[in-house]
Amino acid sequence: MGFDGFNSLMGGFGMFSMFFYLIFGAVAVIIIISLVKGVSQWSYNNKQPVLTVSSRVVSKRTHVSHHHNNNNGEFHNTSSTTYYITFEVESGDRMEFKVDGREFGQLAEGDQGMLKFQGTRYYGYERLHRGAAPQSSQEKYHREM
Repeated sequence: MGFDGFNSLMGGFGMFSMFFYLIFGAVAVIIIISLVKGVSQWSYNNKQPVLTVSSRVVSKRTHVSHHHNNNNGEFHNTSSTTYYITFEVESGDRMEFKVDGREFGQLAEGDQGMLKFQGTRYYGYERLHRGAAPQSSQEKYHREM
């Protein structure tokens, strides 16, 4: 019977190495899956036609993400807001798109207009005013400035 402390110590490092590589591999797989999903969505959108369809704004929503950082006792809190608008087309189908804050603020539920999109990409919305030509929310923004 000899001293077996060295071998048991190395066995502990072997478990740590295996655990480290498993975690590293899992993170790598998650990153690869995210990249593949992003590229496939981008490719799908590129293959779709750019469509302009009559639609109505049926709902608006926001998603606020809060971020808390502690750096050597200094606390930093930040937040970011993502804006979404749901449009209903003449067939009754609904589509939700991520929009910028300015566009979100200028459109109201019930607005009628022409929605321009490609796949899941939002290109814009031209509101229809009674007795007037279509007006995009971007044109209105520039005219008011």
